[in-house]
Amino acid sequence: MDLDPSTIKVFSGNANPRLAHDVAKTMGLPLGEMIITRFSDGEMRCAINESIRGADVFIIQPTCAPVNDTLMELLILCDAFKRASARRIVPIIPYFGYARQDKKVRPREPITAKLVADMITHAGADRIFAIDLHAGQIQGFFDIPVDHLPGQPLIAEYLMGKGIQGKGVTVVSPDVGGVERATILAEKLGSELAIVAKRRPEPGKVKIVEVIGEIEGQICVLIDDMIDSGGTFVAAAHELAMRGAKEIYGCATHGVLSGDAIKRIDNSEIKELIVTDTIPIAPERKIPKLTQLSVALVCAEAILRIHQNDSVSGMFDAMW
Repeated sequence: MDLDPSTIKVFSGNANPRLAHDVAKTMGLPLGEMIITRFSDGEMRCAINESIRGADVFIIQPTCAPVNDTLMELLILCDAFKRASARRIVPIIPYFGYARQDKKVRPREPITAKLVADMITHAGADRIFAIDLHAGQIQGFFDIPVDHLPGQPLIAEYLMGKGIQGKGVTVVSPDVGGVERATILAEKLGSELAIVAKRRPEPGKVKIVEVIGEIEGQICVLIDDMIDSGGTFVAAAHELAMRGAKEIYGCATHGVLSGDAIKRIDNSEIKELIVTDTIPIAPERKIPKLTQLSVALVCAEAILRIHQNDSVSGMFDAMW
């Protein structure tokens, strides 16, 4: 890529510096020069060590754990770039934290995803790029353009490279809410579709009520936008194994993997867990059955298209 570094800048927050490095390297650009420090009471401050006046500034910062710190850091960076006269400020948010709070489930609850969208907008962002939002309607929470791409194409490409496709494969949605995502992947793989019906008798507990679809003798692929505690995936995998699944793969765009999730997956019937690097995973937490795919090329292509005022949605057509 032949880019003028005076007109386009890529900066990294502290959430996922490895991904930011890979994106900048792919684009042939240096990462922007900036330091982020803390006062003795924990307050964050940043100092931009180069001119960004008139440039398109892209901030790579998933709002993953510790979510309050990474979100606040993103807001501070947006404000700093706005005051430094950037032409456009575009947060690249591969994983959008607080996305699960997209509606009121009970009376007197907040809709935090909308609040976060407002905060990012008012901090100075001109548009947003995100991958596989937990709920598509979050795009409407922003009063600025949102470029949103799914994570299934990367996962589908990896699975097909392993020969996991065709009628001997069943793509399984671990809950009713993920049926659309599973359907898209099943169509890409030319595979069967199944749905797991579950309920939560109490917080942290998952009970499988029914599995709808062909399972016996099939290679089963569980697919969701994220895997957090791993409870749903592990419970679903156990039920699939009991129903005669030949092999079980778990796939999720975002590997949140909080608490004992890694241990649960390692001790489960899941043969391989496939996630992307929208969220970093510490080396000491990686296990042999965990595969992490890179979204660096996707982010780099999106940044280039935004900078050149090309269609980002066209990437979706190219990926599928």
